[in-house]
Formats: sequence, C-alpha cells, structure tokens
Amino acid sequence: MIISKTPLRISFVGGGTDLRAFYKNEPGKVISTAINKYIYICVHKHFDGESYLLKYSKIEEGKDIDKIKNDIIREAFKLTGVSGVEIVSMSDAPVSGVGLGSSSSFAVGLLNALYSYKGENKTPEELAQEACKIEIDILKKPIGKQDQYIAAYGGLKTITFNPDESVKVENIPVSENLIKGLDSNLLLFYTGKTRNADQILSKQKINTQDKIKSLIKMRGFVNILKEDLINSDIDKIGELLHQNWLEKKQLANGISDPEIDINYQKAINQGALGGKICGAGGGGFFLFYAKKENQEKIRQALKNLKETPFGFEPEGSKIIHKL
Repeated sequence: MIISKTPLRISFVGGGTDLRAFYKNEPGKVISTAINKYIYICVHKHFDGESYLLKYSKIEEGKDIDKIKNDIIREAFKLTGVSGVEIVSMSDAPVSGVGLGSSSSFAVGLLNALYSYKGENKTPEELAQEACKIEIDILKKPIGKQDQYIAAYGGLKTITFNPDESVKVENIPVSENLIKGLDSNLLLFYTGKTRNADQILSKQKINTQDKIKSLIKMRGFVNILKEDLINSDIDKIGELLHQNWLEKKQLANGISDPEIDINYQKAINQGALGGKICGAGGGGFFLFYAKKENQEKIRQALKNLKETPFGFEPEGSKIIHKL
C-alpha cells in the first residue's frame, strides 16, 4: 500500500502569465506557496490483480482503462503503466472549482503514488512535468503550469515559465519569522461557490493578446513582491494583492461578479489591505491580507463566509506510507 500527501496552493501575484498563450512569446512568472491543506492518494493492489477500483467523488471499477471516466486517473495509468490497483483519494478542501489547485495536486500526488507503487522515485521536476503533460498536452485543459510545480516542490517559490517550455523554480530567501508573520496576516474564506475554471480560463486564454498590458503588469508585481519579502516589508503584500486583483478582474468575464465585489469591499472597509479570489476566479476561496487588529472586524463583516485557517507548507508531494 502506498499513500501520497500533496499540498494545495495559494498564488499571490502573476497568475495568468503561466498560461502557454502568454509565455510562448515571453517569460511568465508567479509567486505561489504550498499550504497545509492536502490531497491524499492511496494505491493498493486490487484483490484479483487485474481489475481497477477507483474511489474519489465517484466510484468506478472494471478492467478496460479506456473506459475510466476520471480523465486524470485514466491518463496516469497509461503514462505509468500501472494497472490492477485500487485507488482512494481524500482531500482537506473541496476537490474542484475552488481555486486552490486541487486538480493539479491530485495529478501530482497520483503520479507520485503510482510510481512509488512501481518502486520508482520521481523528482519534483519529473512529477510536475508529467502532470503538465497529462493536464495540458493530453487532456488539453486551458490551464497554466504553476499549480503542478508548486504541488510538486512545495514551499514559497518564484516560478518562471520560459518560451522553450523550461521552468525555473526558486526559493525566496526569507526567515522563518517572516513566514510566521506573513502567515498570521493572511485570512482565507470559502465563498461556498464553485465554478468551472476551464470556462473562465478558456476566455482568458482567448483574451491574452488583448490583455497583454495587464498580464505584463501582473508579472512585474512578482519582482516587487519578492524584494518586499526579502526586505521583510510584508505589509506591502496587501497593496500588491489589491493591485493584482484589479488587473486580474479585467482579464475575462466571470472572474468576479457583484457578490464577490461586495464581499471584497466589505473586507477592505474593515481594514484589509488587499486580497483576491484564488485561482481562476468566479468563486472558491477569498484570500485577504490584514493586520491582526483588523482581523476580527473582517470576520464579522464576512460572517456569511466560512473561514478556513491555514499555514504555509515547506514540502511538496511526498510518500507518507509504503508497505
């Protein structure tokens, strides 16, 4: 039996520049962090050694891999050559449409578990590359690369996406005290709404050239935020989150809506320095940056939303059980 543990993520600035429609012409860049919310994948030999049994939000069983409805599991079987197993997945957060990179964490964690089942150890780079191959190249999902890479590597990272398809992952040299301070000033609220990220990202992909100035500006926020973090000026993240959100809303219809705008303004009115909807937008989780003295006021203003405490996760996908 193999169990993998793979973190979900929060992206701070630069999202959208990890789409191929942008970085095919010039580098894209983001700052993301893994968080201590996880997807767990358990792989165990099926009792007959020939059939598969899949337990996720649905249950599937059979022998013909091509008939598997879960497209990520189907393609991961084909890529790794694993068959005749039972797979069970569990998550600390809603599994789709919430902006925490869950589908890519699932892909990375599944590949990690399947390869470990075969007795092979893959590097974070290999796991990220193969997850991208499944989601972007094979399944043609209109998504970027940042989710797969942060899920595989973990930590607080600057990630650069180059026109030649290479990816550079860099640690941001900050102290543990700064991470604790940053973590204590971030609030995460679940809107209760999920959305189809593919629809929003498809629109954003089509709009890339028309919105190129906004995307370049959002990419520029990455270097600014990196310097602010290195210099321990963490309050600047609130301002950059706010500026990034204003630009992001312009990229495609559906990223925001009147309800999202109202809740965002409520938080700002109560002292939040900035925030954003995580992921593609349209629902899922709100992230806000606020000093301690204003956080209770924000909680009261957003009491219709579910707060989700979280922390930073320094490690990427790993095998936590092998028997």
